[in-house]
Amino acid sequence: MSGRGLILGIESSCDETAAAVVERGSRTLSSVVASQIATHARYGGVVPELASREHLRAIVPVVRAALAEADITLADLDAVAVTAGPGLAGALLVGITYAKALAFAQGLPLIAVNHLEGHIHAVLLHERESSPEEGGGFNPRIMPTESTWAGRDGFQPIQLSPEGNSSKANEPALALVVSGGHTHLYLCLPAHGAWSYSLVGRTLDDAAGEAYDKVAKLLGFGYPGGPWIDALARFGNPRAVPFAFSRIKPKVHLGGKPPRTKAALTAPIADLNPRFLFSFSGIKTAVLRYVELHELRGEALKRAARLFPLQAESLKGMGFSPYIQPPVEGRALAPAESSSTSPALPQTKEEALALCPQQVLDLAASFQCAVVGDLMKKTFAAAESLGARRILITGGVAANRELRARFSAEAARRGLRVAFPTLALSTDNAAMIAAAAWPRFQAGEFADGSLSGNPSLALGR
Repeated sequence: MSGRGLILGIESSCDETAAAVVERGSRTLSSVVASQIATHARYGGVVPELASREHLRAIVPVVRAALAEADITLADLDAVAVTAGPGLAGALLVGITYAKALAFAQGLPLIAVNHLEGHIHAVLLHERESSPEEGGGFNPRIMPTESTWAGRDGFQPIQLSPEGNSSKANEPALALVVSGGHTHLYLCLPAHGAWSYSLVGRTLDDAAGEAYDKVAKLLGFGYPGGPWIDALARFGNPRAVPFAFSRIKPKVHLGGKPPRTKAALTAPIADLNPRFLFSFSGIKTAVLRYVELHELRGEALKRAARLFPLQAESLKGMGFSPYIQPPVEGRALAPAESSSTSPALPQTKEEALALCPQQVLDLAASFQCAVVGDLMKKTFAAAESLGARRILITGGVAANRELRARFSAEAARRGLRVAFPTLALSTDNAAMIAAAAWPRFQAGEFADGSLSGNPSLALGR
């Protein structure tokens, strides 16, 4: 042990194998992510069995790379932190098994971290690294490169001022965790260097990111769908298709019991305010109906086949539709996985129209406008109800350009502070896991040898 507070974080909850070294929860020394996008893109989503196999292949070289980039050895570490859930059972097991073996061999404490808490700490980590008073010192040499898709048109990630970072870091906050697998609202309360979390709202069915992926699939674009929808929406009319979200009402016939929906076990809704509940299955179905009514499905399949012909041919007799693979920020593909035939995301109106007609651009813009609007409506309603003056937006969907711009504008209008992680910290990574582990390390909250993955692990109460 070095005594420097160096924690090795390991993340393998879904389709990213990640490792990072973070010093005292506030300075990232390295962050390495091995992506599986090329593996899963042909199926239009993550295949759990394939994810586990790829984690087995990547876990050792990824950890070695993280240690090398941090310029340390295993002997310099003070603890090992690992994602314990929620996530895919097999994927979690790979990371946990490796972390347990490593901690045992080196005589290091093992820290179990909730993946959702990690996303919240991604924002806090960025705030600390951006603040000279906190002794951050972000080193871009050893962080994943931010791709161009989220930074075009001069868009820059929102960053708090150093004064705001240092003086406000310990205030209560309302956190929106929005990704492909989660859409949750938490009230975060700091106390004695640690944080407690109270569930405020969640989705009843699909997560926002899942809706993005499925809509992109309907339109013939690739997995993950968020970058494609965000890129196309820039060139469409967001008012062309009047999507709307209906009010979610309590189910009287359930007598206060939580409904049997997605994540009902991990986040019961019986005691939650219906005003802070989300549902994205309806808008996904509305897009499907629009595609069918306007006979866009055939054109979407032809477009996908044209854009990625090799994949289309290989999947023709397997019942799959062909998909194309977009470049995603923070996810560095191995050279063998890269594909020169994958088209880049459109940067101009002409490039967008070369991919699809204006009607599809309008549909993408209308879908995104509605989803971001619903996220804003319920998040700001919860902030007003709880008296929260600080909002943290995190998760993969937090990299969305329109979401960042509209949340920032509305927060400024209301006199609230809003913070986002960097684009690299928005998607799954291990730096956020190591950062979330630091308060637990200080408190001596260590896991034992019985630690196992919990796909339904809940956060807070």
